[in-house]
Amino acid sequence: MNIKLIAIGKTDNKNLQTLMEEYQKRLSFYIKFELEVIPDLKNAKNLSEDQQKEKEGELILSKLTPTDYLILLDENGKSFSSMAFSAELQKKMNAGIKTLVYVIGGPYGFSEKVYQKANQKISLSAMTFSHQMVRLFFIEQVYRAFTILKNEPYHHQ
Repeated sequence: MNIKLIAIGKTDNKNLQTLMEEYQKRLSFYIKFELEVIPDLKNAKNLSEDQQKEKEGELILSKLTPTDYLILLDENGKSFSSMAFSAELQKKMNAGIKTLVYVIGGPYGFSEKVYQKANQKISLSAMTFSHQMVRLFFIEQVYRAFTILKNEPYHHQ
């Protein structure tokens, strides 16, 4: 199985970028992981929230293949503990899913078309985090999930 994370906009903070790269490197021992960044929309300030979501949605959907299993990181999604998230990943691997695609939307969330295409929504927290920090938190949680599945001493219960 492959895991792909799609995010809107680049990470400006070099410290966050360094940490994301560190966890991506660690993750490479367990699974093929890819972070794909969709550039911020040009002239976004001239667009309404709905127009911005529509344009970002088209870009997100253009990155998918028909066999991808799409999971949105969404504040209204299902919450998991780290242990439950690792079990969820195991379930997806056992189901023979080739590519899991997680998406972090833009500042206003997702378009209706993206919601319609999604197989699942998950929430990392009831709190709101910057889009840049969510990337790091998500990559670390995927790494943590694999260490749990391999019974490695990273996660403490």
